Amino acid sequence: MIDNAPDHRDRILDTAAEQVRRFGEGKTNVVDIAKAMGLSHSAIYRHFRSKAEIFDALAARTMAEEAELAGRFVAAGGSAGDRLRGLVLALHRSKCAKLGDDPEIHGLYRRIVTERPDLVADYARRMTGLVRQVLADGVAQGEFYIRDVDVAADVVRDAVTIFVHPAHVEQAVVAGLDMEPRLCAVLDALAVAFSRRPSSAE
Repeated sequence: MIDNAPDHRDRILDTAAEQVRRFGEGKTNVVDIAKAMGLSHSAIYRHFRSKAEIFDALAARTMAEEAELAGRFVAAGGSAGDRLRGLVLALHRSKCAKLGDDPEIHGLYRRIVTERPDLVADYARRMTGLVRQVLADGVAQGEFYIRDVDVAADVVRDAVTIFVHPAHVEQAVVAGLDMEPRLCAVLDALAVAFSRRPSSAE
């Protein structure tokens, strides 16, 4: 029985993702997911109230995976500048890879990002918090000179959003633009700004 499995929600989400990949979001419903799992649709409804809730959970899981990816750079050794650069580049490359390798899931994720600002706000808070930790480490190590780490983390978030938002990533790929060199230039500028030692007059 699915209810006895500790990972039953993940199994439902995995099956839903496969159905979306095979048939598209619009042609995937709870009955299809249940059939693919050998269950009645009522078994799915014990865990998710609707197809929309399943799709929202898929998007939330992707966001959690991205936060986990970013968290690896927070916990890593090395300079704060290298970790910040690695974190943002990893997110950008992850979004580009998902668009190329998993377009149906990318499309679902992009739609939900547009329609669920509450999920996006929570995601932004988590990711900005991870950036803040890297910047705070840089200050503690004497690598960065930042008066307000919270403001600086917001600046990083705003500066790199165009490189990690699924809609912007898709637009750039469709236009044939390689955004990574531009992202590296932005990260270089941020690193210079954060590493600038204030003069005695400031």
